[in-house]
Amino acid sequence: IKPEFKKFALICGFFYHQATFLDKVGIISEVHLLRVIMETIPPLKDTRLLIKDVRFERVKVRIYQPKASSNSLRRGMLYFHGGVGRLGSISKYRSNLSSQHMQKTNSVVVCVEYRLAPEHPYPAQFEDCLTAAIHFLRTAQDHGVDPSRVVICGDSSGGTLTAAVAQALVNRRDLPKLRAQILIYPFLQSVDFDLPSYQQNARVPILLKERTLVLGLKYINLDLGFIKELFKGCHVSEQQRLKYQKWVSPDHIPHEFKTRGYKPSPKSPPSEEICEMAKLVFDPVFSPLLAEDSVIAQLPETFLLTCEFDVLRDDGLLYKKRLEDHGIKVTWCHLEEGFHGTVFLAVFARLIRFRSGTQGLEKIVNFLRLM
Repeated sequence: IKPEFKKFALICGFFYHQATFLDKVGIISEVHLLRVIMETIPPLKDTRLLIKDVRFERVKVRIYQPKASSNSLRRGMLYFHGGVGRLGSISKYRSNLSSQHMQKTNSVVVCVEYRLAPEHPYPAQFEDCLTAAIHFLRTAQDHGVDPSRVVICGDSSGGTLTAAVAQALVNRRDLPKLRAQILIYPFLQSVDFDLPSYQQNARVPILLKERTLVLGLKYINLDLGFIKELFKGCHVSEQQRLKYQKWVSPDHIPHEFKTRGYKPSPKSPPSEEICEMAKLVFDPVFSPLLAEDSVIAQLPETFLLTCEFDVLRDDGLLYKKRLEDHGIKVTWCHLEEGFHGTVFLAVFARLIRFRSGTQGLEKIVNFLRLM
């Protein structure tokens, strides 16, 4: 592990644990402190961009457009930021990543300011993203965008939202089809938290195994007292286990991703109480990997980025397999030195640089240029 990553991990761990402590003693809630910290990151400025804040129906968005004129309609990208549905904003840090996409691909980028939990409970975040996507597809030409060249993109939980929105649009015959979806290390399933990537990267910052589940349960406002049972699989009924094992199984993970260590664990018997409590986590809006075959088969061309040192790596590998099994074209970028959040950090190279993040951003830009 490179020294700069150790330093970054220590900084992230410090802020996270301070936020947790201050929340427990009642000084300030964890989520509000983390929001304050993230908002201190300065936005990137570029005089070549025209930036305006508008509303797509009820949803706030920020639009980045090249100031230079164009003789033809441009490519458009709708961007959903990460933050586990509770963090993130178009005003500061995530808009930096969007502007980087725009600068290098001559695209019009729309960054969506979806409502955040806990003030706005799940699935308000998905509803806002879907509303913004529908509006943009209907009005693309008003923003200088070719409606047949609209791409949706998101990182981390924003990747989850991207996958869910793409699925929700497949049967909309009244709208132009999405040109592509870009999923950057997304969370995609809540059936198995003991896949090889969860075992191998359980203690790898910034997204530790337990933290992943804690943040996810807080997002959808479920009881944190059942975390151990969820790790054991007690939330999956026998009927669900039979249905989902064809999509979510370590058997579908290529052998080369098990060489860093993997020990199959026996699943605990399902608990009726926990199964009832956890029903929400199997909704494809929360777990897009669990969508029906009829939906998966209609999805657009996909760019999928995974990182070796990320608990969510195998979610991406399993989704890649499902898409390819249905004939969907997938451009897969696997960052062998990558970790969760590395692409976001590539934008702030002046502060801290990771080669994997820079490589990932370049791959995304190259993919967009072909759209």
